[in-house]
Amino acid sequence: MPATDSQVPPPSTGLPFPAAQPAQSPPPYSPPAAPTANPSATPSFLPLDQLFTNPVFAGGLGLASLGAAAAFGRRALIQSTALLRRQLLVNIEISKRDPSYSWVLAWLAQPRDNSGFIAQRLTRLRSLSVSTTTKSLSKAAGEEGHGRTHADFRVQPGFGHHIVRHKPGVYIAVNREKASTATTATGEPHETLTLTLLWMHRHVLAEVFTQAHELAQSFQQGKTVVYTARNMQWAVLGKPRLKRPLGSVILDEGVKESLVADVKEFMAAQEWYTERGIPYRRGYLLYGPPGTGKTSFIQALAGELDYSVAMINLSEMGMTDDLLAQLLTQLPEKSILLLEDVDAALVNRRQRDPDGYSGRTVTASGLLNALDGLAAGEDRIAFLTTNHIDKLDPALIRPGRVDMMVRIGEASRYQAGQMWDRYYGDIDTDHAGRERFLERLDGLGLFGGDQKDPAVPKRHTSTAAIQGLFQFHKGDMEGAIKTAEHLIPRTYEPEPPIVEGAIKSPA
Repeated sequence: MPATDSQVPPPSTGLPFPAAQPAQSPPPYSPPAAPTANPSATPSFLPLDQLFTNPVFAGGLGLASLGAAAAFGRRALIQSTALLRRQLLVNIEISKRDPSYSWVLAWLAQPRDNSGFIAQRLTRLRSLSVSTTTKSLSKAAGEEGHGRTHADFRVQPGFGHHIVRHKPGVYIAVNREKASTATTATGEPHETLTLTLLWMHRHVLAEVFTQAHELAQSFQQGKTVVYTARNMQWAVLGKPRLKRPLGSVILDEGVKESLVADVKEFMAAQEWYTERGIPYRRGYLLYGPPGTGKTSFIQALAGELDYSVAMINLSEMGMTDDLLAQLLTQLPEKSILLLEDVDAALVNRRQRDPDGYSGRTVTASGLLNALDGLAAGEDRIAFLTTNHIDKLDPALIRPGRVDMMVRIGEASRYQAGQMWDRYYGDIDTDHAGRERFLERLDGLGLFGGDQKDPAVPKRHTSTAAIQGLFQFHKGDMEGAIKTAEHLIPRTYEPEPPIVEGAIKSPA
């Protein structure tokens, strides 16, 4: 059967088996060809391709990138937090030099209503400080010893961070810090008190300072605060003193009333001074012998007006003209300026004292300019005292610096009678004892003698001496009358020179 095109047999090789295909051997190994250098490319000093293909370099670059990203994110978070604090919070810093520092600390020490789960957890004070005040109490009936001492402990937030609840929903963050630096003169470290509130509660600050000031005023109710110059600023001298009643100071008839009326008239005429362009200040000079009640009257006047007293010792070492002018322009509010013994303060001691003091530091011109010069402040009531008015410079006591001069002299008959009534008025109801006492003083010539009887010596005594006599004879008016001769001023003779080798007996 003839073969078709689709069934064409393979060509015969003449062998009984199919012919085997020869095995192909692998091609010989040849190294990869080096890259062809581009003749136009410049040679690279740092082969970046090799650096980026290096796994060590690539890993270090990744870590550095992560660190930079973390630092950037941290800085962005800090700046964002600071921005939010500036936008949402308000801070107020109070220095210890500011008077409100002690006010706010006393206000923070007051007990508060911290009821509620959140308030109890947030307002726990773990750092406290204590402020202690003591006062002596009179002895009870039948009690022996020196009497009792009352101690008042006031606990307040210590140094560190605290949270105080002002009222429901209003919290105040308190940060009390003590700086590493200190005041050069006293060595006392600087302290600051920072209050932080939400911006929406910023109006609470006015309430805080108002309540703190009212609380401080309540502590000083019935007391007179005395300030003294300490370095470059005013500082409270000791504890506030009980107000001295104006009636306890006995001056000659009409003197006290005229001074008080003049001061009160000045206080009510501020608008009158302002309209006429006159500096709103007034000066008074009280002169006379010592022990006549000049300083006592100023203290009682401050209590009557509810004012404080600001004292300056012109003889203090370190007091200069510039410092005096600065202190007078920074007087505490509602205070009477007191310059005592201005005659002694301006006497130049040319000899060097054992303490190294060789003369005054406040000059007469400096005092004049501080009282009535370009550097003089306004809204001021100033009192000057002296025992020797004849030693004062006439320029110091001219009108404008001293507007009213009053002599506070020796005890008069009127003053002695008023003082007797004050001490013995409850037992001398018919005033018979007072008349006997005054006649006794007349006989001793303690009211300046008797013009009709030249034999009566011309003597004087002071109200301080009479007060000392009455205090020695409390409730014993007969004893005061019998020992009235002790009011005669004593004269002391100078001691004889000590013989060399002699032993001086102690006083």
